[in-house]
Amino acid sequence: MPLLLQLALAVAVAVAMVGTATTTTTHTRFYMHDTVTASASGGGPAATAVRVVRGVAAAALPGDAVNRFGDLYAIDDPLTDGADAASSAAVGRARGFYMFSSRTDSALLFSATMEFTAGGDRGGGGSVLARDAILDEVRELPVVGGAGVLRGAAGYGLLRTHSFNATTNNAVLQIDLYLSV
Repeated sequence: MPLLLQLALAVAVAVAMVGTATTTTTHTRFYMHDTVTASASGGGPAATAVRVVRGVAAAALPGDAVNRFGDLYAIDDPLTDGADAASSAAVGRARGFYMFSSRTDSALLFSATMEFTAGGDRGGGGSVLARDAILDEVRELPVVGGAGVLRGAAGYGLLRTHSFNATTNNAVLQIDLYLSV
């Protein structure tokens, strides 16, 4: 069989196989507990978000006495199945960083992998990387990849701020991931 014919046959088989692959779409809801300031009494949760770079004083954000343009936080936040960390089951960790990336509004560059240790996605993780306009009611961030049972995942996450304390900078986010695997 001539080489060109063999190559054409191989391409046709590969295209046919891609067309028969099954894709599963999943929805997972969980809560991310971002604790910047630990309880002074020691009775509350430990800090899970730490500022590792401080923006310059001249770059204060409008209406925000705590954060500055360029502030960078490393995170290792717990993920739970409910909004109350004390009474909810742990389902994983969000590990990555966020940086205040706008001089004019409260917007972050958010990069994190949601690593699941319980539930149907146990052993898997999905990664997000995008701008997060944290004052918007709902923010849509793309899922740029997955690992483990979520290998090759694509999709998006809808983030909502469930609670925020402006004094401590602590927040709880409700996250709905919609993934095609």
